Amino acid sequence: MEESIRRRLAQVGILLGVVLGTGTAGYRLVEGWSLFDSFYMTVITVGTVGYGETHPLTGPGRVFTIVLILMGLGVTAYAFSQLTAILVEGGLSSVMRRKKMEKRIRELEQHFILAGLGHTGRVILEELGKTNRPLVIVERDADRAAELEAEGRLVIHGDALHDEVLDKAGIRKARGIFCTLGNDQDNIVLALAAKEFGPTVRVVSELHDPRHRDRLARCGADAVVSSPHIGGLRLASEMVRPVTVGFLDAMIRDRSYTYRFEEVPVAEASPLAGRALGRLEVSGGRAPAVVAVKEKKSGRYSINPPEDQALEAGDVLVVLGSTEEIARLKGLG
Repeated sequence: MEESIRRRLAQVGILLGVVLGTGTAGYRLVEGWSLFDSFYMTVITVGTVGYGETHPLTGPGRVFTIVLILMGLGVTAYAFSQLTAILVEGGLSSVMRRKKMEKRIRELEQHFILAGLGHTGRVILEELGKTNRPLVIVERDADRAAELEAEGRLVIHGDALHDEVLDKAGIRKARGIFCTLGNDQDNIVLALAAKEFGPTVRVVSELHDPRHRDRLARCGADAVVSSPHIGGLRLASEMVRPVTVGFLDAMIRDRSYTYRFEEVPVAEASPLAGRALGRLEVSGGRAPAVVAVKEKKSGRYSINPPEDQALEAGDVLVVLGSTEEIARLKGLG
């Protein structure tokens, strides 16, 4: 759409330029006027403002003026028709809206990028939306990109395998990218490209063929997830532990639930460092439940840690709580 608008506006501009140039040159040659007088006469003639002749016209000059008026009327009518069509089709407003959206994307930092909006991508989109995480979608299908844009999503229309598209999505400042393209080969290329732009960006890739797991990891994927494998585990869990799975499912799917599992890192200057778990206090309400602590020294998980366990800088808390409770605790971390 944007390219079509540019082409139509360029056509209008070229035609207007041709008419003005022809009129100026014509009066210069036929009447011998100065360039400014010739241009002025051309403008008031094409504009049909009726200011009168700049200088008295000769017979050939009047004939040329008649031809110029007819040319000007035709070009002016064409220009108005094109501009009206652009406004009626909503193209101009669409371009302005897209420019505004691209400006918002350029201003983002520590956001996430989703490349590939299949079934897996839709689930990721929904989950990140529930937890209010900034997300930019890269979509190669123009119609689908337009639908997402109409929904108010941040979208870049293009192929995520192209460097300029990744750059436009803000890969240099992104926190992470989801590689959920249709095949492992594309996900491998995307993981490589993402790491070239930002070595610290976290790359999580969907796995279609188990034989490509190691290759994806070698090419930069920090985590590789097999949807069929996860689906199989889920089916088994539904059979043997339905209540537990039902709780987790309700927590994730039910919009009335605002509870989530989340991780909260303990920074160097955090007031949490050196404090025992039993003494965790946050202002404004309750703290989330600490399910586990990933200890920096050992790299192991302390599950259901005791209240007297002291936290250290570099530890990561795995917590369960509402989005508000988690936000309060992160404010301390």
